Amino acid sequence: MAGAVMAAGLWATGAFATSAPAAGPNGPITSIDLPAVVGEPADRVTPPGPTIGGCPVFPTSNAWNQDISQLPLHARSAQMIATIQSIGGDDLHPDFGSDPDYGIPYVVVPEGQANVPITYDAYGDESDPGPFPIPLDAPHEGGSDSHVLVVQQGSCMLYELFAASRSGNGWRADSGAKWNLNTGALREIGWTSADAAGLPILPGLVRYDEVASGAIRHAIRVTFSRTQRGFILPATHYASSDANPNLPAMGQRLRLSADYDISHLTGASRVIAVAMQRYGLIVADNGSNWFFQGSTDPRWDDDDLNQLKRIPGTAFEVVDTGPVQTG
Repeated sequence: MAGAVMAAGLWATGAFATSAPAAGPNGPITSIDLPAVVGEPADRVTPPGPTIGGCPVFPTSNAWNQDISQLPLHARSAQMIATIQSIGGDDLHPDFGSDPDYGIPYVVVPEGQANVPITYDAYGDESDPGPFPIPLDAPHEGGSDSHVLVVQQGSCMLYELFAASRSGNGWRADSGAKWNLNTGALREIGWTSADAAGLPILPGLVRYDEVASGAIRHAIRVTFSRTQRGFILPATHYASSDANPNLPAMGQRLRLSADYDISHLTGASRVIAVAMQRYGLIVADNGSNWFFQGSTDPRWDDDDLNQLKRIPGTAFEVVDTGPVQTG
């Protein structure tokens, strides 16, 4: 995905301008070095779920926050990984970094943020009607996707737009959706969102602040160039006419194998790899194979993130989280 135009006075990490140093709780982020978590007892204490702007990012029981490290493999796992690799799979690729032209930005706004009108051009019949509390200077992702993501404090609502641009005193977009972060209620079955799979985008982003804290506690958004005509809940929409069962469906869950040695990874890369073993990846859109997304943030260490580019797609496996649906 292309980059993001940053709004004046806003960090893409979701907070207003700050001078916080690029460091974790115990020093620079590159010093984080956590043990692998896969294989811990199944009855271990459930860690607290992710939060943004004082809001939970869905309940801890939500699929995005589900520990999938102990779930069974999908019956077609080997065939699916082989198929992905045969159509240009190659290696893992972080689609974000210190360059502000990459990553997907978001912003947190106060409870009293003014609502503005939203006009839809393409998928209005599957979009939530405005108005939305989206600032006119909200940051948006560069390129044709031009996503805009906003969390409102107090109400704990998430608002997301696809192919968005300023229009008069509001916004114009191809599609848009709102999400209650307290409940995680799904879209209508068959509806898209600001993402092809009908999923929210923000819960699947790798965010700098959570990595700096030492742990990611949710699944991570990933794309593949070819997907199956179908979706697995919590996805509600597909974006393909290909019925090949060896292609990933929207909402498909993959995890980094417990057998893959991550002991050589350091810093943010180690934290991200641990999350991929425990919470895995979730297929959210068509795009470049094995590209996973993070928030726009100038504090990312690109040399650190580049360690992940040496993890091959063959190090992943497909997890069984439910049947593929077509509507």
